[in-house]
Amino acid sequence: MERREHPLLSPSLGSQKHLVSFRYGAADARPKVYLQASLHAEELPGMLVAHHLRPLLDAAERAGRLRGQVVLVPAANPIGLSQRLNHRAMGRFEFGTAQNFNRHYPNLANAVFDSVRDRLGADPAANVALVRRAATDWLKAWQPASELDSLRRQLFLLAHDADVVLDLHCDWEAVLHLYAEEACWPPLAPLAWLLGCRAVLLARDSGGEPFDEALSGLWWRLAERLRAEGIKHPLPQGCASATVELRGEADVSHAHAQADAKALMDYLQHVGVIDGPAPAIPAPSCQATPLAGSETLHSPVAGVVVFSARPGDTLAAGDLVAEIIDPPAPGASRVHRVTAGVAGVLYAAIGERYVVAGGELCKIAGTTPFRTGHLLGA
Repeated sequence: MERREHPLLSPSLGSQKHLVSFRYGAADARPKVYLQASLHAEELPGMLVAHHLRPLLDAAERAGRLRGQVVLVPAANPIGLSQRLNHRAMGRFEFGTAQNFNRHYPNLANAVFDSVRDRLGADPAANVALVRRAATDWLKAWQPASELDSLRRQLFLLAHDADVVLDLHCDWEAVLHLYAEEACWPPLAPLAWLLGCRAVLLARDSGGEPFDEALSGLWWRLAERLRAEGIKHPLPQGCASATVELRGEADVSHAHAQADAKALMDYLQHVGVIDGPAPAIPAPSCQATPLAGSETLHSPVAGVVVFSARPGDTLAAGDLVAEIIDPPAPGASRVHRVTAGVAGVLYAAIGERYVVAGGELCKIAGTTPFRTGHLLGA
């Protein structure tokens, strides 16, 4: 195992943050899997999973079972970890720009297109290697002008050439669920079933350039652009990436983290990074559904939230999800009912119990696409 500290661009005199990574296995070994936790810095379950994953990887390395390599970044956002306001962690948006730490990553397909379009050939594996080298060169040449962009660059330098990328997050209150691009789904399905996901949300491109999609999107976007110009050389999907939502912010327990770390180790064995018999893949624990079919319910008024449904519940359209109580209303307190507009699993909900008018309440994984444009929240 190699532990490295990666300095970020100093934002102010006398101040500098470092990103820490761990690499297990040889630097050129394949397959390569990249895992990171807490890019949204207040989302802590992934850090605890990384804590339990490290000794498992150490033991596999000591036993000579590592055939590929694993790069693990247990705390992917030192900037966000330093941000607090009124005694509360504020790790989703960078204070200086108000940008989401999990948006605005570079479009690598556009970045490398000109350098690879005339150098591709008939060998798919050679084409993948060529694109990875071009992406490496582009990232090394990138000169970030801010601390935030230096973090984005360093995370991409560690992850851009991985065969599999897993970005560990969580929601406010939620069951375990997974987001991925459609092009990545087949190789990721065993991971979803090993983890016991209760929802899987798929999109061709959810918008906003989140970390995981900017990495997997390199491949299908580049392949599409090449075909559009009549270039027919084969280019496989060189990266399968996913955002794994490890339940809710309060679900920080050794029991959950140990089970999740074990599932990740089984997946590493499944994809051939770790030697050993292939683990049994459980039966699917949910139906994969389109992210465009996910309904976000909002409150029409301000008030106290009383949920009638909880994450993990399967709802029918019209089922009561929550009541919004307006205590200062004239006469008796006014009660506003919020019902499900689609059938599906309620997979995430807010953690607070007061909501403003128009405020988000929860999300339901419907099966029929009905949304367009950017499909992710802020």
